[in-house]
Parts: sequence; structure tokens; C-alpha cells
Amino acid sequence: MYELIQITDRSYYIESPAKIGLVRLSGAEVCLIDSGNDKDAGRRLRQLLDKNGWKLTAIYNTHANADHIGGNRYLQAQTGCRVFAPGIDCCFTRHPVLEPAFLYGGYPPKDLRHKFLLAQESDAEPLTPEALPEGFEAIPLPGHFFDMAGYRTPDDVVFLADCLSSRETLEKYRIGFIYDVAAYIRTLEKVREMQARLFVPAHAAATEDIAPLAQYNLDCVREIAERIVGLCAEPLCFEALLQKLFQAYSLSMNFEQYVLVGSTVRSYLAWLKDAGRLSVIFENGTLLWVRA
Repeated sequence: MYELIQITDRSYYIESPAKIGLVRLSGAEVCLIDSGNDKDAGRRLRQLLDKNGWKLTAIYNTHANADHIGGNRYLQAQTGCRVFAPGIDCCFTRHPVLEPAFLYGGYPPKDLRHKFLLAQESDAEPLTPEALPEGFEAIPLPGHFFDMAGYRTPDDVVFLADCLSSRETLEKYRIGFIYDVAAYIRTLEKVREMQARLFVPAHAAATEDIAPLAQYNLDCVREIAERIVGLCAEPLCFEALLQKLFQAYSLSMNFEQYVLVGSTVRSYLAWLKDAGRLSVIFENGTLLWVRA
């Protein structure tokens, strides 16, 4: 874990729970793409930088999930590097309590205020074209999270963040976290057609051909949507629907899974309602979802 994998003369990735990109800029200066899930990840990255005689100038976050921004604060304090994050995710990076609060839909209980969902605050700046190193491209990849972005390096390596999951993860859990289903589908369709020297997803193996995995993720999204519509043949409240999905996919219920899968299912419901495939009725003080 935290092994440095060289891709080209300038581009590397660090094997970790969420892959971290490292790009050499000029001289001894480097930048990171994401920073890992906590202070310990930041410490390991600092050791790697020191070992190679590199100076960290900036961290470019793909999005504000805790496992991608958790090392920001430590590295910023240790190196004085700048941190950049795209769009709304910049606010989440500066105020990480927004993530568990958003997932829970209110003030999060202690069960959700831990490093998996709640990173330490860091002094993030908005990602702008001017903030990028020469030759870098920020690629909008919305859907998984609000304004998630990937990065294409000058030597044509594309870091894809969380816009797709590995086959193994989807076969085990099936329902990957999605904030905006419509945007997520558009992102997957775009990624499926992309070309690059190498693609580095955060939670799947690096590959030269991303199309098959993008298609598999698309197929899973559509399968889940069809299952939800099928389950709503009879009116169901949200909790009953969530229970049936957990049973159908043999998922274990705990607080984290409840908010992560639950938030995703709500996103599916919103998308299906907007598409005219589901409607709602109110009965005995309860909102029920039903196939349109």
C-alpha cells in the first residue's frame, strides 16, 4: 500500500484505498491529485516526497469525499502547498461537515462524524483554469458528487476520480454512490468514448481502455433503475423500498450504508420521477412511491 507506480517520465500514481496522482512539474516541484483519506495518508505521502527529494506545491482535489481530501490539512501544514477543489466541492473541502450533513439530511450523529465521512478542514481555493499547471486539463465528471473533476496531464494520463467503480466492487455491493443519476449517466457515456495514454480511476485498476468498465457501470445503473421501478409496482414508502433493495442485493445495514445507499436511492427516485417513470402519492401522512 502507498507504493509509487511510475507511468511516464512525469506522471505517477500511488496505490492506496483511493488512488492518488503525482505529477512532476519543474525541477523538484510536484503536485498531487487528491491526498488520501486521513492524516496518516498525508504522513505517508510526505515520507514519499522526502524520499525522492520532491517539493509539493499544490494538491488538486477531484471532489470533496473524505477519502480524497483527508490528507489535505496535514500536507498543507507541513509543506505550505496550495489546495484547489472544483465548484461546490471547494465549499465541502473547506467545511467538511457538509458531507455527513448532506448524506444524513440534518445534523449528523456521532456515528457519521468520523474520518470515513468527515475529513479535517483545509484551506481550499476554487479550481480555475489559471490554477492549473501548464498543459493540464480539468475534465468535468459530475454525477458521483456535485462538481467532481478529473485531470488530464501533459503526457496524456487521465485521472478519473470516482466516476466509475471496479467490476469487483459492483458485483459485491451493486449500488455505488451517486448524487445525480442523469449527470452520472452522461459522464459515463463521455468517459466511454475517451482516449488517453492511460486511465487511472480512483477505485479500479489503471487501464489503457476504459470503455468496457464504463459500459459495465452504465449497465448497473440501468439495472438498478429497472429494479426500483419494478419494486414500485405497488406503492412503497422509502424505508420499505430501501429494505427491499438491501435484501435483493444482500447488503448489510449499518449507519454508513444506510446514508450512502439511502442517499443514492433517493437520487434514483428523483431521476425516475423527473423522467415520468415514477410518481408519488400521500396517504395517511406517508409519501409513497409508485410506478407511473
